[in-house]
Amino acid sequence: MKLSTKGRYAVMALVDLARHAESRPVSLADIAERQEISLSYLEQLFARLRRGGLVKSVRGPGGGYTLARGASGTRVADIILSVDEPITATRCKSSSSIGCHSDHSRCLTHDLWAELGNQIHLYLSSVTLQDVVERRVLGTARPFAAPASDGAALQPRPSAATAVAAE
Repeated sequence: MKLSTKGRYAVMALVDLARHAESRPVSLADIAERQEISLSYLEQLFARLRRGGLVKSVRGPGGGYTLARGASGTRVADIILSVDEPITATRCKSSSSIGCHSDHSRCLTHDLWAELGNQIHLYLSSVTLQDVVERRVLGTARPFAAPASDGAALQPRPSAATAVAAE
């Protein structure tokens, strides 16, 4: 799955907004400059983010944008979905029962990719802007060990932090 520029830039912009909106609104021009994103592109994204209820606009001198729910109340998945970015890994349309093959059947790996999309959505729903700002994202995924040669089920492998804490 590849996340498009629309979703990535929306998340980047709102992380920037969360970092710089202490007590006053932040202008899109400031975000555009710091994040090296086109101002006109940001204006389009923020119109969608405002309609999605994630940001509030403040008019006039010293105006700009603030987070509507605060950094700890804004989930990354909500940002991506607000800019109409689907979180899927299949090439089939999620709203259709018709598969991606020419005979309208689903590919053999459809369920695998559909579940991957579900897991990505679950993960991004568990991460807030505050987590990203405070760099609490690395190490949150739990890798699995390779299956045992005797066919035993997959066992979670301890994360590096867990391994260090156990020593």
